[in-house]
Amino acid sequence: MSTITGYPQAAINSKSSLFSSIRVIIETAFYGNNVQVIEHLAQAYQLAASSHGTIVTDLAVSHTEELKLPKDSKVLVFNDGEIVGRTAAARRVIGEPEINQVKYEKILREAIYQSRTRQFYHGEVIVGLDQEFSVKAHVLIPEGFENNLYSYLLNFQALTAEIENEYQHSQTYHEGDLYIFADPEWQNPAFPDGLVLIDAVHNVAAVLGLRYFGELKKATLTLAWALANRNGFIACHGGLKQYQFPSHHYTMAVFGLSGSGKSTITLAKRADDVVTVLHDDAFVISKTKGSTTALEPAYFDKTQDYASDDPTIASFLTCQNVGVTLNDSGKKVLVTEDIRNGNGRAIKSRFVTPNRVDHLDDKIDAVFWIMKDDVFPPVVKMNDPILAAIFGATLATKRSSAENIRNQEEVDQLVFVPYANPFRVYPLAEDYQAFKELFEQQNTDCYILNTGFFDQKKITPEITLKSVEAIAKKQVQFLPLGKLTELSYLPIAGFSERFNEVTYQERLYQRLSSRNQFLQEQAELLGGYHELPAEATEYLERLLKKLKK
Repeated sequence: MSTITGYPQAAINSKSSLFSSIRVIIETAFYGNNVQVIEHLAQAYQLAASSHGTIVTDLAVSHTEELKLPKDSKVLVFNDGEIVGRTAAARRVIGEPEINQVKYEKILREAIYQSRTRQFYHGEVIVGLDQEFSVKAHVLIPEGFENNLYSYLLNFQALTAEIENEYQHSQTYHEGDLYIFADPEWQNPAFPDGLVLIDAVHNVAAVLGLRYFGELKKATLTLAWALANRNGFIACHGGLKQYQFPSHHYTMAVFGLSGSGKSTITLAKRADDVVTVLHDDAFVISKTKGSTTALEPAYFDKTQDYASDDPTIASFLTCQNVGVTLNDSGKKVLVTEDIRNGNGRAIKSRFVTPNRVDHLDDKIDAVFWIMKDDVFPPVVKMNDPILAAIFGATLATKRSSAENIRNQEEVDQLVFVPYANPFRVYPLAEDYQAFKELFEQQNTDCYILNTGFFDQKKITPEITLKSVEAIAKKQVQFLPLGKLTELSYLPIAGFSERFNEVTYQERLYQRLSSRNQFLQEQAELLGGYHELPAEATEYLERLLKKLKK
């Protein structure tokens, strides 16, 4: 098994690296007499369907037998209130500089004490779908939030006897199980945005005062990614698929924030393509083998691009923050396309992708950083491993409705989110080194996909998908991006190629300067916690000098 559920008596002591005060506070709550263990997924479905505020639609769930659900299961809808996205301001990470652990121990102890009079449900899942990487996770959710419990068991791999047996034969790591305590009704005037407390070193988290299901999903992935990073894997917030052409296979990974086009690029295929999909949001790469493992069987995707008659809805299991209406037959059906609010979501089953796999032994041929940086043409290739890792560390994009942002002016601003993973809880240099080695040692190519605007023209999904497929088929030729031979671009009709003009060189200079400044700012934050090796800023400074000549 991957993680340790039961400990030898002699190992339970203060000297054990498996324990911390935060871990013990959280795990202890799981054994209270107000806790009911959920035995199977069908039980969770019945609880969610009966929960106050649930809408049981007339849309039948498909593949109920494979999913271990009742045959008559329907798509369940549950809607939150004001907040319908993740709240980054709520996160506190134990171990980061300036985080006072003693302060948060007190807050956590009091939160769990105040919750003692309420009924809680204990669910168990597996995160990581291959014996190469597999982790057991436990979640504790109070009565009234059964829909989040049910969605959690669907999103990850709910335990069955068969799954438990496979897990017991998976690679073993000297790590404790993951434990996540959740109380959406918690309130504290010092934390108006709620509190997500992460102790990643000891595999525990608390999600307090936040109803949005995505907080539970990302807290769990945060812990799993950190554990993976400690044990020889690259943590990836991205999608991965493999083209299977008659002449060759092509495995590609795409990294981007929610709303950047990550899922579209990962899941899209033309009628005559043979495509295998690993996942569109979370996976890990073995640093030694180059193999990849999905962390989740299901997909937690936006519903804004699905009309109410889209065939994809047949794969929906639960929905969050979407509308419901009656059709002409008097049946309760979905109102999607973000008419009710932004960031409508659905848990989709694995069966939405016919050629879905949980693990690939093949190494990755290419990494694509998805950016909405208008200085770049639609597709740019990086011709040096250091530069490829630098652009991952300075991935530029824009915020989306998936995030709860109080200052709406920030939504359209270009921001840097290293490796498209705002859930990292370890030093940035560790990801930088891991990706650099991927490019160096496994000969993985690296590209930028601009899915925003260039030359004030929208880069459509069709342009992006055609370009990616041409690269996969090895039917492309790249040209130098002006003075910088370290970068090259894919010529595409309709987009200018005036990369040697002074005005463009000045824009490129400014954008690279912004990246250099960002890395320097990161080095100064948190006592240098996220400082990259000097080679990164030195490399950017060499490029800036070339542009100034």
